[in-house]
Amino acid sequence: MPQPLIAALHGYVLGSGMEIALYCDLRITSNDVIFGLPEVELGILPAAGGTQTLPRLLGLSGALDMLLTGRRLSAQEAFERGLVNQIVPRDKLIQTAEAVAQKIASCDPAVVRNAKQAIIQGLDMTLEQGLELEGRLSLKIRR
Repeated sequence: MPQPLIAALHGYVLGSGMEIALYCDLRITSNDVIFGLPEVELGILPAAGGTQTLPRLLGLSGALDMLLTGRRLSAQEAFERGLVNQIVPRDKLIQTAEAVAQKIASCDPAVVRNAKQAIIQGLDMTLEQGLELEGRLSLKIRR
């Protein structure tokens, strides 16, 4: 999806709920959030992409730790590991997410789309290829 996706999360974000959050570009949480993928403990595999999205955010050892042990992360741990972009009081969660969305919406949509594309596609490229992609996308939006 070319538009940025923002998740506003609170409470228990487990299983498929966490997997959906992992597909979002930005994750803003309240301080009471608990993340987890308990599927292995239940005798099943995550079925909505958790085995693929989690290692891309937490790295191999962090993803294996959560997936194989069922370990859960607090808001602070998730923030420290890069899973969460921002922690706010629960009563400010929606307001904060809307403010972030408004900030992004105030930017040129073509620039936002191309920046997201450069980052996402560039992750699977060499640095040289990523720089070339960035240059091509930059030329598309120059006036």
